[in-house]
Amino acid sequence: MDIEPIIAVMVIFIGLPWIILHYVTRWKTAATITSDDEVLLEELYSLAKRLDERMDTVERLVASDDPAFQPKRLQDNRETDNQQLRELEQLMAEKKGSGQ
Repeated sequence: MDIEPIIAVMVIFIGLPWIILHYVTRWKTAATITSDDEVLLEELYSLAKRLDERMDTVERLVASDDPAFQPKRLQDNRETDNQQLRELEQLMAEKKGSGQ
């Protein structure tokens, strides 16, 4: 009795699907953001927002003291600059409203 065909069939029908399914589940679990990651992202977002407000305040103070100082951040259209920020705030509000 030749055992090689039996081993080949077992490898094809048991071994390969097991390996594929193993790595698919690993890939799916690694692709998700954990709740700790979400908390960290929210903290980083609030920190970045506070720093942006501080930079605006510092630039306004310097601009009021020195008329020659013209910061680019204060000259540009702030509505277009902050569009992505508003979209992010809407997403965060929707997420908190859905109870997640």
